[in-house]
Amino acid sequence: MAPPPTQVPAFTATDYGKFFGAGALAATLTHGAATPIDVVKTRIQVDDAMKGLNMLKAGRSIVAAEGAGALLTGFGPTAVGYLVQGGAKFAGYEFFKKKFIELSGGPEKSVDKRTAIYLGASATAEFFADIALCPLEATRIRLVSQRGFATGLGSGFMRLAREEGLRGFYSGFVPLLFKQVPYAVGQFSVHEGAVEMIYRYMGAERKARMTHLESTGVELASGIVAGVAAAVLSHPADTLLSAMNKGAGDPSQGATSRLFTLAREFGPKRLLLTGLGPRVFMTCGLVAGQFVIYAQCKTLVGAPPGIEIHKESKLT
Repeated sequence: MAPPPTQVPAFTATDYGKFFGAGALAATLTHGAATPIDVVKTRIQVDDAMKGLNMLKAGRSIVAAEGAGALLTGFGPTAVGYLVQGGAKFAGYEFFKKKFIELSGGPEKSVDKRTAIYLGASATAEFFADIALCPLEATRIRLVSQRGFATGLGSGFMRLAREEGLRGFYSGFVPLLFKQVPYAVGQFSVHEGAVEMIYRYMGAERKARMTHLESTGVELASGIVAGVAAAVLSHPADTLLSAMNKGAGDPSQGATSRLFTLAREFGPKRLLLTGLGPRVFMTCGLVAGQFVIYAQCKTLVGAPPGIEIHKESKLT
């Protein structure tokens, strides 16, 4: 494996624009395609009639009762929300990773601090991305969990704005952070670790001779591993977010108090296991797909590679 660069590259505003565009396309394509899975997963979490059903049975139940179109409920806010969130998350990760490497004294001195850098960069990037995502995610959850709430993104967004305003849009912001920050931490940190392990196993010479297809395979394999971690870490808060946006809990409570009250009511088994299978399945596809598409898009638009601070030799 090649040693880390001695200097931090000087990314320009154009470079960050390319990172944003590649991340936006990766996120909106994967999340949009996963809408039917997410609809089934959300209904399992919030609909008492579907508790205990597996993904296939729940999907059949929804189609039988509401038609196949019900599986695309929330597609609009999903596609738009993750277009913005994905771009901000991927570009933000590149930005904050670079800043934290600079604060650590450069790439060479950052190798031993790489895990902390991955964690800090992913969490910080996700925080800012969620500010943009939260209103659209709240709209999506209402469309999925409250049948008849609205006919689509525009009408659902306007109804939520009219009836509840900013409080309605951001009532789930705290649980969204509890969901999305662990998701991003698992996504980026585990991906970085998996890529490092693969490259360390291959060796520097083999890595230098990698074909485009092999490079895509590395992104896919590491993305699947990262997807499992992202799903498990974010699942409890994902369940709570779905419930809160449906109206569960005492609305007079603050978001954090309401979050922990619902967590006590749900109990560990419901928080950790209900809907986890579909979520792992969905998230592995999302994360792996995002890293593959992100890498391809960066290549197409001529974006610079991210900064590598991987450890070259085996840990002792």
